[in-house]
Amino acid sequence: MSKTEDFLSKEEEQEIIEAIKLAELNTSGEIRVHLEKTANGDATPRALELFHTLKMDNTKRKNGVLIYVAVADKTFVIYGDEGINNLVENDFWDCTKDLMQSHFKKGEFKKGLVEGILRSGDRLKKYFPYTDDDTNELSNEISKG
Repeated sequence: MSKTEDFLSKEEEQEIIEAIKLAELNTSGEIRVHLEKTANGDATPRALELFHTLKMDNTKRKNGVLIYVAVADKTFVIYGDEGINNLVENDFWDCTKDLMQSHFKKGEFKKGLVEGILRSGDRLKKYFPYTDDDTNELSNEISKG
């Protein structure tokens, strides 16, 4: 599977958006998913570039999370903003990445994304719990490049 538009069906995309909404009920953290065909090299610098392009670094508490997937490259990155990284342990994202990767290896892309998103929200609530004055600072829609 090398085309971004073939990666997920419209129904699967909607389930992922619903997972983002559900995960964000637990945390003030902001979660986004971005899909594109290729990172044209190392996916981590590309994820960082998109993090800024999507203005994910503009959240009040610096607690945005980007799940970046380069479809043709068969790679993904979970990138958290400095507010998260300044508080959490170095291996904070490892269990989420491992969970997602186990599903991706079986071709279960939607399931991997949904479970990764829900786990991210659950883990973030310890450091960034949801509060009554929390506002949705970033779109929950899947962005594509």
